[in-house]
Order: sequence, then structure tokens, then C-alpha cells
Amino acid sequence: MQQPAWPNSECELSVAHVAGCDEVGRGTWAGPVVAAAVILDPHCPIAGLADSKKLSSKRREILDIQIREHCLAWSLGRASAQEIDQINILQATLLAMQRAVAALKLQPDLVLVDGNRTPALPMPCQAIVGGDATQPAISAASIIAKVYRDRLMQSLAKDHPVYGFDRHFGYGTMQHRLALQRHGPCAEHRHSFSPIRHLIQP
Repeated sequence: MQQPAWPNSECELSVAHVAGCDEVGRGTWAGPVVAAAVILDPHCPIAGLADSKKLSSKRREILDIQIREHCLAWSLGRASAQEIDQINILQATLLAMQRAVAALKLQPDLVLVDGNRTPALPMPCQAIVGGDATQPAISAASIIAKVYRDRLMQSLAKDHPVYGFDRHFGYGTMQHRLALQRHGPCAEHRHSFSPIRHLIQP
């Protein structure tokens, strides 16, 4: 259920801890959807925060370290391919966000989420379309989530080398499609997604 937006800017100024939350991997064919939550330190700004998709891999790695070292709190949440198949990708994305926020060592007074939907949380939560490009805390969350998920997919590539997870990170590239046609899906694939579902249907 979508939470109401934070009432007004005057109230927002009194908020002690604002967390940014974003997800990565929603559109991939394999692997989990990963969400991160970050509470930045207003007294220790981090230069160069931006939407993770617009940053080079090297730049993301540098910012990932800076964010973890200088923020007040950060955390990760994920929903597996199996959970995605069970409850659908939207609900799994919201679940990953819930898990990320719940794992923060500081409870935020307000959570800002990228997009137009918010997870059910015990504190006010506001969705911001394009927030990963305009809200530093959301940008930081998108960077941490992206770096973590990329590393995870590189690790999964060692267990499932035929799919090339370390190159396309589970996205629907031609290489990935050809590997699926040749080898079929593995346990890390989202069997409810149409490209995979069409391969396993009799």
C-alpha cells in the first residue's frame, strides 16, 4: 500500500534522519532484485553522487567506498528469483526495499524512494520519480545497490559460467538469449519472466 507523501517542506526541515532507497535489477532475467537504503551525513557531503546508471563502473566503485565510510547508516535488502516468481517483480521490489530499510542501524524519520510506488513502512515514505538523479540519498542508495548486485552476479557467473552473468549481469542481451536457448534456464533465472517461461513451457 502506498504511503502518503510527507506533508510539507516545513515539516521536512525538522526531520532528523532521511533515508534514500532505490533498487537495482528489476528488469533482469536472472538474479535477485537488490535494494539499498542510505542515510547520508548532512555534515559530510559526498561529491559526484548521481544515478548509478549514468556513472562508470570505476566511478561507482569509488563512490561506493566513500558512501559506506561517510554516511550515517547504509543497508541492503534483496528478493530472490524464486520470490520474484512467487509474488511478482513489483511486490518483490517493494519487499527488498522493506528489508533494506528494516536493516538500517538508525531508524529513519522519512524515507525517499525512487519511482512512483512506495513500500509499506512504519515511517512516512515519499516516492519521487527520477529521484536517483535529484536526491543525493537516493543516488547513494542506487550506487550501493548497483555495486553490490554487479559483484553478486559476477560471483554467480562462477557457478553458472555458460550464461555470461559477469558480462550482462542478468539483463536480456543477445548473448544471454542464445545461452538460454542452448542450455536452458538455471535456478537463478526468473521463470515467470516471458523469455524464460517460453523456454520451459511444454
